Amino acid sequence: MSGGPVRVVPDGVRVAARVTPKASRNAVAGLRPTAEGTMAVLVQVTAAPEDGRANEAVTKLLAKEWGVPRTAVAVVAGATDRNKILHVAGDPAELAGRIEARLGAIGSRRTDRGRDD
Repeated sequence: MSGGPVRVVPDGVRVAARVTPKASRNAVAGLRPTAEGTMAVLVQVTAAPEDGRANEAVTKLLAKEWGVPRTAVAVVAGATDRNKILHVAGDPAELAGRIEARLGAIGSRRTDRGRDD
């Protein structure tokens, strides 16, 4: 995925995400272009962005979606921002392939609304 949200690092992968807290459901809603010209995973969670609840909901949802232990997913940048970088620990090649395949399945629902929600 060139310019995609997944970047391989020595101990896993980093994933760019755009989070919508207080949504009507918990879901991976698609992909969205970033201001930098790359893509971010759109993540919706019902939790409010208070006391780390939304971040916890994001890591729990993505761990389940990507088939990794909850402890393997951590927010490494953007803890108080909607734009986040998540680290997923594990075998980089295997994780990148698995996550990109899951994102490819939702890629056709890509969101290009051109607004910053």
